[in-house]
Amino acid sequence: MSAAELDRAVELLVRQVSHWQQPRWSAAAEGGNVSRADLVHKLVQEIGNLAADAEGGPRRDVPRLGNDLVLPDQLRVVAADLLAAGPPEAMLAQAAAAITATRSAL
Repeated sequence: MSAAELDRAVELLVRQVSHWQQPRWSAAAEGGNVSRADLVHKLVQEIGNLAADAEGGPRRDVPRLGNDLVLPDQLRVVAADLLAAGPPEAMLAQAAAAITATRSAL
């Protein structure tokens, strides 16, 4: 797994959701009882945790901002943090798999 492949996974998800308005974010995710926004925020937190692990620092809660329309930007930021930490390929693969699974559930 390369950094370019992780970038591609992030961009595919961002393209899928970046044009959504609030009602679409509030709708339930496929086969679940959580909103699409909750699912994407969970992904953002997961990628943020991987970034903290790669940096050797403590995990921190990624804030849930008042507007779900910022979730694609939050994903971009935490993914950039992960890449900047120089993670092992296995960690990049874990992140890409989480992103792909989230895309499928949306």
